[in-house]
Amino acid sequence: MKARHRIGWTSVALTVALAATSGEGRVGQTAGGAAEAVAALKQSLQQSQANLRKYEWVETTIISFKGEEKSRKQQRCSYGADGTLQKLPLAAEPAAPTGQPQGRGRRGGRLKEKVVENKKSEMQEYMQRAAALIHSYVPPNPADIEKAKAAGRVAVRPGQGGQARVEFAEFLKPGDMLALGVDGAASRLTELSVASYLDEKDDAVTLAVRFGTLADGTSYAEQTILDAPAKHIRVVVENAGHRRAEQQR
Repeated sequence: MKARHRIGWTSVALTVALAATSGEGRVGQTAGGAAEAVAALKQSLQQSQANLRKYEWVETTIISFKGEEKSRKQQRCSYGADGTLQKLPLAAEPAAPTGQPQGRGRRGGRLKEKVVENKKSEMQEYMQRAAALIHSYVPPNPADIEKAKAAGRVAVRPGQGGQARVEFAEFLKPGDMLALGVDGAASRLTELSVASYLDEKDDAVTLAVRFGTLADGTSYAEQTILDAPAKHIRVVVENAGHRRAEQQR
């Protein structure tokens, strides 16, 4: 998911969150106050989207299996003159270990390599399915949000200092959950989480996005964590080291 897309759908999510909060009257805002907050929020997010194009940063992607890190990739991200997000690798991924014992001769070594290759292909296919599932939730479809609200499956849980958590139960599937963390005082989304599953409920997939703010108020996805417990897979994407990009032609 590209950074510019994250900023774009954040505006939709926050609008819905504040509207749901106001509608249920559980955060103490009037309808007029919520409308003003939404307007200020949308303006802030639009400004963040424009500001982010002036930055470059480092994206780090870490893939772990059974708690053991399997790969780590770093890319320098920046926007081109045409407005597209560009990613340039900073370093090559570590090469696979070589010179390992081949077991019972050459045939045994080839068999072992084939098993490893098949396992790798299976994991990649699973991660593609998990990613596709997450994309069905993010960005959240306004029609699905309205459906959840109409069915009374929205819960607003106020916190301290203007914080609130807006939960949409059974958003797309029985037993799933989409939740938004909102900072009402600052009119910004602080986090987003999804708890769902693939074919069966014991094949769970979760996504957690934490948002950060730069010195000039620009909002960005600071950390994204995708967990697939049934396959013992975790993917962590971190964005850091933001600095002003060189002037594009």
